[in-house]
Amino acid sequence: MSTDADSPLSKLRNIGIMAHIDAGKTTTTERILFYTGFLHKLGEVHDGNAFTDWMEQERERGITITSATVSCLWKDCRINIIDTPGHVDFTAEVERSLRVLDGAVGVFCAVGGVEPQSETVWHQADRYHVPRLAYVNKIDRIGADYERVIQMIHERLTSFAHPINIPIGKEDNFEGVIDLITMQAWYFDPLTCGSEVKHSQIPPAMQEKAAAMRESLLEAVSEFSDELMMLFLEGEEIPESLLRKAIRRGTISNRFVPVLCGSSLKNKGVQLLLDAVCDFLPSPLDIGATIGFAPGNHEPLDVAPDPNGPFVALAFKVQIDKYVGRLVYVRVYSGTLKKGGSFVNQNSGKRERVSRMLQMMSNRKNDLDNLHAGDIGAFVGSKFLVTGDTITDGNLEVLLSKMHFPDSVISVAIEPKTKADQENLGVALSRLEEEDPTFRVHVDKDSGQTLISGMGELHLEIIVDRLRREFGVAVNVGNPQVSYKETITSGVMSSEVFQRDMNGKGNFASVQLRLSPLSLKDLPEEEKNLFIHSVSEEQIPSIYWDAIKEAALNALNDGPLISGNVERVKIELVGGEYNPVDSNELAFRIATGMAVGKGLRDANPVIMEPIMLLTVLSPDEFVGDIISDVNAKRGKIEVMRRHNEYQQEIVADVPLSELFGYSTRIRSLSQGRAVYTLEFKKYEISPVSVQNAVLKRIRGFAE
Repeated sequence: MSTDADSPLSKLRNIGIMAHIDAGKTTTTERILFYTGFLHKLGEVHDGNAFTDWMEQERERGITITSATVSCLWKDCRINIIDTPGHVDFTAEVERSLRVLDGAVGVFCAVGGVEPQSETVWHQADRYHVPRLAYVNKIDRIGADYERVIQMIHERLTSFAHPINIPIGKEDNFEGVIDLITMQAWYFDPLTCGSEVKHSQIPPAMQEKAAAMRESLLEAVSEFSDELMMLFLEGEEIPESLLRKAIRRGTISNRFVPVLCGSSLKNKGVQLLLDAVCDFLPSPLDIGATIGFAPGNHEPLDVAPDPNGPFVALAFKVQIDKYVGRLVYVRVYSGTLKKGGSFVNQNSGKRERVSRMLQMMSNRKNDLDNLHAGDIGAFVGSKFLVTGDTITDGNLEVLLSKMHFPDSVISVAIEPKTKADQENLGVALSRLEEEDPTFRVHVDKDSGQTLISGMGELHLEIIVDRLRREFGVAVNVGNPQVSYKETITSGVMSSEVFQRDMNGKGNFASVQLRLSPLSLKDLPEEEKNLFIHSVSEEQIPSIYWDAIKEAALNALNDGPLISGNVERVKIELVGGEYNPVDSNELAFRIATGMAVGKGLRDANPVIMEPIMLLTVLSPDEFVGDIISDVNAKRGKIEVMRRHNEYQQEIVADVPLSELFGYSTRIRSLSQGRAVYTLEFKKYEISPVSVQNAVLKRIRGFAE
């Protein structure tokens, strides 16, 4: 982290390491920290001592659960790295990391290639226009195939990917890497864990291939430099510095993705990756101004990455630490904030003082005196900051765009084991809810049970484990349940008049609403419902419009069938009356809530169920059985394609309610040889038989 005011922003790199589970993200991060001198001893994921996997649950399971921030120096660059989880249940960690990063490294397994979760994180990065490098790891594994992985990247992710180095040998014979920029062979000394590197001539057997690959590289990057193009067309020697500049320009513009290879576990190729991060990924200056919005009129505002400008930052993560309490991670986009200074929360209007700032190194903490534009740090003790809040020094009124988090789709009932655990459970759940935007806690009004909702079974399993270990709360957990939602299938008019004397004062409001169903494509991005009005000031004064909108949207949180959230509804305020003496905001809120409730009951409400994107990689001989099973589970096969010469990939939409215990099912169907991933895709109206079963179950609880 840049704590020296003289350190130029051009030498700062904020990057994320992202990939499918088990592609080698954490191992690669560990090597980066070792070669940059931050670590003096290598940790391993399988030994449970990797630096960035600091949670007990991560070390036991050998997976990354929470994104860890670390900082290191390579050559003259300061690199802030966020190591993100690969498991789809923790996709929120990837989402919020990509929102604040300037560049990313996508790690791919040389055997598995582009795996399902690789596609998910790649498209998340597409949404935030994050420039990327691709690193093909595990070249030393049996079945590794560098060319096939690049081909898969072209077919499934981007046509802009081009190798800038190639392996010397593969599988057991993987010896080193040929750098196509310098046209040198790199060999890594195993006795020094790859720290000592030997450069030599390209082996004679590889010269022809290396020359052809370099030719292809030059052709691809020539469009980013007129000078390079002229030299290339004339057959002249191209200077290394000019080639690096052209690759950098293409990478930052998101029209070129450099592909590198190596074996992080065998300590080969990581230094070249570090060079590529410094040479090709953008600094905050290359990214340029971040676009924010004026709070009132939503006019676009540019926030320039200037340490001397007005202070603007985004809170992107909340973490409860057992030693210092509440930690809020922030990315600074402009200006400088000193320790002891104060900031204004643009979302809530509250002002807070920063008593302590930290540079986070995984779970270690270094105190900081200030944070500058481009930095990522953490505040201690902030009471009111939550994920997605914009903070400023008060000199600039601006809101930065928030992050998009998927809905939680699976719930379990939870109760404390003893009376003593009752109070602690409430505190612990509210803290975990603060930390994790995809974790929800609510009380079922029919059964009275406390329900916790998350992204999948593993997500909730980790939550329950954290309750026991971090908060000392023992709980009983019920069976997983699907989180259903509601929608309407026909349009209706609904009107309501509220007229009542309360505390000796009259209250009057009359509203007329039109409710109609919407499809997903008709909704604005990231919106669940739509409210519009077509009334005049004479019918209802504009001072009541916001209250009516708020009450209408709040009424959609309690559906008529199962008290679920109602989505994909358009509510239009088409008429109404007011009384200049008795009308007030409360009366309009009550009338609106009643009108929406009545309208929902009359609009043929239906239940929606979550549909999951199921991706199965299976050996050829089990594909038929797996497809039959998917069809039996009301699934729809979307894609079938060959993954490699032994395996096929089956992609299907399957209702979540049919997928409980699927890991056992797929093991028995494929003799343990197929692997699968599940990812939430969308909500769809469920068949009548499913709706009846859900209603029967819920009414059984109520009785």
